[in-house]
Amino acid sequence: AGLTVDWTPWTRTGHLTDLPTYAFQHRRHWLPAAKPVLDAAGLGLNPAGHPLLGAAVRLASQDGLVLTGQMSLTTHSWLADHGVFGTVILPGTAFVELALHAADQVGYRVLDELTLERPLVLTDTAHSVIQVTVTTPDTDGRRTVTIHSRPHTTDTDTTDD
Repeated sequence: AGLTVDWTPWTRTGHLTDLPTYAFQHRRHWLPAAKPVLDAAGLGLNPAGHPLLGAAVRLASQDGLVLTGQMSLTTHSWLADHGVFGTVILPGTAFVELALHAADQVGYRVLDELTLERPLVLTDTAHSVIQVTVTTPDTDGRRTVTIHSRPHTTDTDTTDD
């Protein structure tokens, strides 16, 4: 509207820079973004080789394994077909499949027992982070497989559900 703006309160420690007057001069005025590491190998992990799990890592301090992945109804829409009283949960057979896949990765082929403490509820809006851990063999040569989940967050929250 023709008014003069006093910028001095905001520029006491800096200086004004003229911006380009024409938006399509094809000159960038931003620092180039770092390329993100998107694949498991770039993060020091191995591909998990499973549709519900994204990466695997062998534990350095012991003969164990951790597999991890994310799932939701957005990424795995076929899971929506398993509802119980209107709530979508991960089928028990998926837990069996996850445990058997993890066991197979360390040379085991049999699942003796599976105990589900609570169902994994899936929603349209939230992703769940899954961790499947295989322990070192006990004195009888058996291994324990545990499956944990938690809601996906962008912070470093490590609380398991």
